[in-house]
Amino acid sequence: MSFSDLFDSEFKQRNRGHFSSIVRVALTDEKFSPEEKAFLDKLAVRLEISPAEYEEILENPLKYPINPPYLHEQRIERLYDLARIVHVDHHLGDKQELLLRKIGVGIGFNADNIQYIVDKALKLVDKEVDLDTFIFEMRSMNK
Repeated sequence: MSFSDLFDSEFKQRNRGHFSSIVRVALTDEKFSPEEKAFLDKLAVRLEISPAEYEEILENPLKYPINPPYLHEQRIERLYDLARIVHVDHHLGDKQELLLRKIGVGIGFNADNIQYIVDKALKLVDKEVDLDTFIFEMRSMNK
């Protein structure tokens, strides 16, 4: 196995784990709303989840290990990606903030602050800031 194959395999495994953890969060109420399903469809494409993997994860999200980001910056990067996906397509309509808060807690943000974090994230994404600016603003929002 070449180094690039190893990296590619690790990247795909991380994406499957990330998608699986989001599916778990979406299933906390034991079913998907149509909006959540549309979001998952879009996210699967973005994370390069094959149709077979997609169906497998929806049937059994516990199959793949959760790999929540342990570094704060990685959480912010995931929040940036998720906020952009939600915001760009407006797939979730009025429920976009609710789902983003739910997922934000699932990827490791503090539940007590999640509304403030998501509000800030969506405002930044609305301004079309780049990742570096997003990270800087999210890190310094309490200062």
